[in-house]
Amino acid sequence: MDLRIFTEPQQGASYDTLLTVAKATEDLGFDAFFRSDHYLKMGDADGLPGPTDAWITLAGLARETQRIRLGTLMTAATFRLPGVLAIQVAQVDQMSGGRVELGLGAGWFAEEHAAYGIPFPKEKFLRLEEQLEIVTGLWATEPGKTFDFHGEHYQLTKSPALPKPAQNKIPVLIGGHGKTRTPRLAARYADEFNMPFASPEDSEAQFGRVRAAAQEAGRAADAITFSNALVVCVGKDDQEVARRAAAIGREVEELKANGLAGTPAEVVDKIGRYAAVGSRRIYLQVLDLDDLDHLELISAQVQSQLP
Repeated sequence: MDLRIFTEPQQGASYDTLLTVAKATEDLGFDAFFRSDHYLKMGDADGLPGPTDAWITLAGLARETQRIRLGTLMTAATFRLPGVLAIQVAQVDQMSGGRVELGLGAGWFAEEHAAYGIPFPKEKFLRLEEQLEIVTGLWATEPGKTFDFHGEHYQLTKSPALPKPAQNKIPVLIGGHGKTRTPRLAARYADEFNMPFASPEDSEAQFGRVRAAAQEAGRAADAITFSNALVVCVGKDDQEVARRAAAIGREVEELKANGLAGTPAEVVDKIGRYAAVGSRRIYLQVLDLDDLDHLELISAQVQSQLP
């Protein structure tokens, strides 16, 4: 079971804060540092000092880290044109020496689009599907050849399909709760399918839908890595758990029901329930980015107990 650190910088984090967390992620033996791709805070957070761009952040971290994987959960297809996104991600992959992964979703947060003048189309899923075909098609085009695409939303003519990533294939992550179109899209494009903020039971059902869609598409289901994203709140005892829950404005029992919360033994047991339904990777949503002791505890007493 891989453990990855997943941050939500729109809630309030500078690049320097994210760099500190990313370096701790690497030093403490976690597999990867991921971040959300949002431009507006949610809920009661003040969001200060303001949003940071996901791919600019990851470009910086690519030069300041050595081992960990870097990526997004999820970049919104509404934020960038697909040709530009392919260039950006390929460049960051080069800058990292081949450690980048792209999580790509349709986009859903209407308010952030309104706040920063980003178009928010009514039909987003087809745009996502076209973006996935374009981005992966550009990367896969052989050097010296060109790429063309003529879809409903995007047109590319004689693209040189450059630059190329450092990796032969950048892993693509697709996720979500949709029961029909999402599994079909994952079956076609995903190297990893992520089920965000869901119970083991709901995860098992969705993983089954993705496996069935993959088989129907003639693809081996085990070619896709299955993962979860879950809020994390671990303490060495009940008092520390309560303190950390209060720091992020959440209730302990709610966190235990909907995330990974409690003592290390409780969290290891809960992770085991996800492993039992086929999850091989957990993205730990860390909401208090100043509490590096939290990461140290997870590394020493949770990660160390996982197979």
